[in-house]
Amino acid sequence: MTKYLLAAVCSGLFLTGTVRTSLTAQVRYARGQDVSPTFDGWEQNSDGTYSLHFGYFNRNSEEELDVLIGPENNVDPGGDRGQPTHFYTARKWWVFKVTVPKDWPKEQRVVWTLTTHGKTSQAKGWLQPEWEVDYGVISKNAARDPFLMTTNSGDADHENRPPSITGSSAQTIALSDTLTLIATATDDGRPKPLVDAAAGQQGVRVRWILYRGPGRVRFDPDIMSQRVYGKPATLETKVTFSVPGAYRLRAIANDGQLFSTYDVDVTVRR
Repeated sequence: MTKYLLAAVCSGLFLTGTVRTSLTAQVRYARGQDVSPTFDGWEQNSDGTYSLHFGYFNRNSEEELDVLIGPENNVDPGGDRGQPTHFYTARKWWVFKVTVPKDWPKEQRVVWTLTTHGKTSQAKGWLQPEWEVDYGVISKNAARDPFLMTTNSGDADHENRPPSITGSSAQTIALSDTLTLIATATDDGRPKPLVDAAAGQQGVRVRWILYRGPGRVRFDPDIMSQRVYGKPATLETKVTFSVPGAYRLRAIANDGQLFSTYDVDVTVRR
């Protein structure tokens, strides 16, 4: 199976050993359903190490869930490997990755265990050749996740690279305060604008989401109104929090096909 055939496999389910997330023929439930972790594939890095990519499928159409790092949200080995604790609805691709050494045994598993609404599911990732992915596969499957803002216009540009993104540093604020966050993305100018593309459909776009935290967060605005091409794209956002605690907020920059993320840790005090 080639890498590009793998994209077709990913459209309906991903092979996780124990988890299969069919996105078709599902009965829709507003609340009360579980969240299944998914293994989305692996890639080899330039230094010889490997990155194993994970996502999830929240089967609820309205209910977002929170699961703290611990026995009910655990990656083995390591425990906390950067996985989310806040789970938005529907299928989310390429949410986090676990990097393993270049001498990682080919059959050794990285296992993400998640328990929600009393049901425990696991995603098991290992270096099976058929599950290797590249930017083409990542782009095609990112298009299935609205959070990643992929336009999926035309064929993948195989010379394209994800935009780089920087932003605000870690913050500590009072619950009554409003936080100002800035994220700036710089792109390589690919994919090139289509001759007949509508204005605002090419270039980079940035948005913020809640990645970890004990309560709800409000972003104003949460997403750029349009894409920016040929220059850095900057989004300034006002953020308010519902309860005190430790939060991780994530900025996502997307050039229409590929994306990068930037995380900011925020401590909110009473």
